[in-house]
This record gives sequence, structure tokens and C-alpha cells, in this order.
Amino acid sequence: MKKNLILPLSAACLLLSSCQTSNQSMSAADMVSLGATILGGMNNQNGVSSLLSNQDIAAAFKQALTIGTGEVVGQLGTLNGFNLDPKVRIPLPNSLAQVQGVLDKVGASFLLDDLETRLNRAAEIATPHAKELFVNAISEMTFDDVMSIYKGPENSATQFFQSKMSAPLAAKMQPFINSAISEAGVIQAYDSVMSKYQAIPFMPDVKSDLTGYVVDQGINGIFHYLGQQEAAIRQDPVRQTTELLKKVFGAQNNG
Repeated sequence: MKKNLILPLSAACLLLSSCQTSNQSMSAADMVSLGATILGGMNNQNGVSSLLSNQDIAAAFKQALTIGTGEVVGQLGTLNGFNLDPKVRIPLPNSLAQVQGVLDKVGASFLLDDLETRLNRAAEIATPHAKELFVNAISEMTFDDVMSIYKGPENSATQFFQSKMSAPLAAKMQPFINSAISEAGVIQAYDSVMSKYQAIPFMPDVKSDLTGYVVDQGINGIFHYLGQQEAAIRQDPVRQTTELLKKVFGAQNNG
């Protein structure tokens, strides 16, 4: 079935691209609707009318991404979602490696253990706020975005978000991380570490951007599991929990 889609989808894409060029005010919804109309008239000579419309494809991917994002946020944005998961647990930043070596020698490594736990707590507290940001981004996806993802590899949607959203997501997550860092007691833990470290004579100064570090590590964790969710929904019928997902991804896998 997938092979049968290539020609009509290509024709639809070309026509929609032309329409978009000549009419800059055409919305994504208008393009999807027009694409569905085009595809509706492209049945084969045998009268088969089971071609997936652009509306089906766009809606399915947005539904899949919304489901996947919700599950990832629910998994990571809870107590020990980061802290006890070796795949995404946030380690101490490299800038504190020297501090760690020094405090190990004086029996104060527990201070760094506490700091590391609190960094993960901050990510867990802030992660739920990412859900709204992803939902907004999903709703703004264009027809071209959806078709590129549909034809791409099993993690193409995740790649799309990484390329389009990493910087904006980091900027929007920063105030939430700042608040979470305060709530998780990271600053107090960091001050305790540095106070002990600086009390040792002749130690060089060490600086670390904890907010930026937790933002980056937290986003990496979200994308890690979002990629797994996307692949699972594409490949596993059990994960295709709605009729729309079964219709689109089932046809894609059987094509």
C-alpha cells in the first residue's frame, strides 16, 4: 500500500507547495484539507478508495507525538524519574571533577553525592512543564513537516524536534529549572561543596553553570525516551492505542 501512496502523495506535495508559494496566507490546516481533497480523487482504476488522506497522516502523527510526549513526561517528571534511571541520570558536570577528587581525599564526597541527587531532583521537578511546550510545537507542525516525518526513519519526529526545538525549549525551560533548582536545594548543596573545597589551601577556583547544565541534560533525557516512544508506536500494534494510529501506522508497516 505504501508504494501506491508515493505518486499521489508526491503530486499532492507539489501542488500544495505551489499553492503555498502563490498564497502565503494559506494555513497548515488549509494545506492539509486541500491535500485530503487531492488524494480523495486519486483512487486507482480498480476503484480502491483506501488511500490514507493527508488529514489521517497529519492527525496520526500529532496524536502519536502527543501520546509519546505525555508518557515521557509522566515517566521522567516524577520522583526518581531521572535519579534512579541509569540511561538518563544526570551526573555531576565535568567542571566539578577536580572538586570531587579533592573532597574524596578528605572524606567529604558525600557532599557531592547530595549535590548530584539534587540536580536530578531539579530535572524531575521541571520536566512536567515541557509537556505544554511540546504540545504547542506539535499543533504548529506544517503539512511539509508531517510528510517529511511520515516518510522518514522510525525516529524522524524526534529528530525533527531536536533540530527545531532544542534551543527554544532550552530557553523556555530555563526559568522552570531555576525554580526547580531552588526548590530542590541545589544551591545550598553546591555552596556546601564549594565551602568545603575552598577551605583547603591553594585550591584553584571552580565555576559551574548548574542551570544550563540541568537544562541540557534534562532535554537530552526527554529526547532519549521520546525516540523510543516514537519507534514503539510505529512498530508495535499494541502501542497503537487508537483507531487512527492503527489505520496510519498499520498501513505503513504493511505497505
